[in-house]
Amino acid sequence: MDFSITSDQKLMQDSLSRTLADASPLDRVRAYAGDVSDQGADVWAALRDFGLPGVLIPEQFGGLGLKLLDAALAAEAMGRAVAPVPFLGACALAPLALMRAGSADQQTEWLPAMASGEVQGAVAISEPIAGARDGAGVMASGGRLTGKALFVEGGLTAGLIVAADKTGGLHLVRGAAKGLGRSAMTSIDQTRRLAELTFDNVEAEPLAGGPGALDALRDAGWTLLAADALGAGDVMLEKAVAYAQERKQFGRVIGSFQAVKHMCAEMAAELEPCRALVWYAAYAFDEAPDEASLTAAHAKAHTSEVGRFVARTATEVHGGMGITDLLGLHFWFKRIGLDRQLLGGPERVRAIAARIQGLAA
Repeated sequence: MDFSITSDQKLMQDSLSRTLADASPLDRVRAYAGDVSDQGADVWAALRDFGLPGVLIPEQFGGLGLKLLDAALAAEAMGRAVAPVPFLGACALAPLALMRAGSADQQTEWLPAMASGEVQGAVAISEPIAGARDGAGVMASGGRLTGKALFVEGGLTAGLIVAADKTGGLHLVRGAAKGLGRSAMTSIDQTRRLAELTFDNVEAEPLAGGPGALDALRDAGWTLLAADALGAGDVMLEKAVAYAQERKQFGRVIGSFQAVKHMCAEMAAELEPCRALVWYAAYAFDEAPDEASLTAAHAKAHTSEVGRFVARTATEVHGGMGITDLLGLHFWFKRIGLDRQLLGGPERVRAIAARIQGLAA
C-alpha cells in the first residue's frame, strides 16, 4: 500500500513551519515558558488564520476534511517549533471524539466552532489508557461525572472537554459546567500547559461508541505524540550537527573527531526510520483500521525510546552549552520527555499492544 506523503501534504507542512517560525520563534517560546498566565493566544490566533484547528473536521462543518496523516505532519511541525498551543486535544482528539461518537446535534453545535478555533476542546482520557494514580479516575452515573482527571493538555482554558470514565465511556462536558474545577499541573515541559480537572457531580452528555471510541482516540493520540517527538528529535539532531561543524577544539572542528561523527550518525540512523513508522501509523488510522492499534503502539513506544536517545546524545554533542537557556536545547529535550509519558510510557504501551494481540491477559 502507498502511504507516502504527497506534494500537497509536504507543501502544507512547510507552510505551517513557516507560520510557526513567524508566530512562535524561540524567544516567544521562552517567554511563554516563563509566564504561567500566558496561554499563547497570539500563536493560537496565527494557527486559526492558517486553518489548523479544522484540519480533521469535515468541510460541511467548516473544516479542511483531511486525514490523520495530515494531522501527523502538522504535529511534526509543532514538535519542531516546540509550539506553545494545545494541538493534541484542540485540533485532533476532541474533534475526533465528536466525529466518531457524537450525535448529529452535538456535531452541529460544536464542530463549526472548533473548526474556526473559536472553541478549544480538550480530552481527559489518560486514566483508562495510561493507568490512574491514587485518587484519580472519573466515574459516571445518571448523566453526571465525579472524580479527577490528570494531565489534560489545554484543560485550563478549554471550552469543551471530552472525558473518559473508568469503564472507557466518553462524555461531553461544557467548559462552564457547574462543579468543574481546574488547576495547573507542573511538568518538565514548559511549552504545554497541563491541567488537573475535578468533577463534582458535573452534568455531562454521553457520547456513543463506548470503549471502541476511546481506543480510536488512544491510537490517534499515540500517533500524534510520536509525530511531535519526531519533529523535536529532528531539530535536536540538526542543531547537534550544526554545532559540531562550527565548534573548535584542539584547533579542529569537533565534527572531524570520529567519536562525534559516530554520535551524529547514530542519531540519524535511529531517528530516520521512525518517520516511515509514524507516517504509516497515521495512514493506517484511516486506510487500514485493522492495523491501526498495533502500528500506533509501535510508533509511540519506539519513537519514545529513540527520542530519548537523540535528546541525550544531541545534548552531549553540545557539551556544557547543551544545558544553557541561551541555546534553548532543553525545550526540545523536555518536549520529547513529556511526549514519551503522555497516554502511557513505552512499557505501558507495549503491555497494551500485547493484550491487543492476545499475548497477555
